[in-house]
Amino acid sequence: MTHPETSINERIWQVVAMIPSGKVATYGDVALHAGLGRAARRVGLALRQLPAGSKVPWHRVINAQGSISLPAGSSGEYTQRQRLEAEGVRISQGKIALRKYRWTP
Repeated sequence: MTHPETSINERIWQVVAMIPSGKVATYGDVALHAGLGRAARRVGLALRQLPAGSKVPWHRVINAQGSISLPAGSSGEYTQRQRLEAEGVRISQGKIALRKYRWTP
């Protein structure tokens, strides 16, 4: 039998996997589309628990202010910024224009 936490993670990962290249979603958007209401923090937990080498595009998930949530100057923040910019997402003064880049399924 699947552990409830595992199935919640899998639902979250499935939603994140649907975000197309060049688009972003907020933690809250992902929670909503995964059927978790306003459980944005639970999305962060699931993304931290991604298996090593996973192809789930975690870098496309940002906070509600349109910013990267990882600590400034960290390798994770650098990786996320680099991946988003490689997909054509413009980050200006630490912000991503949600009106332009937000994924709406």
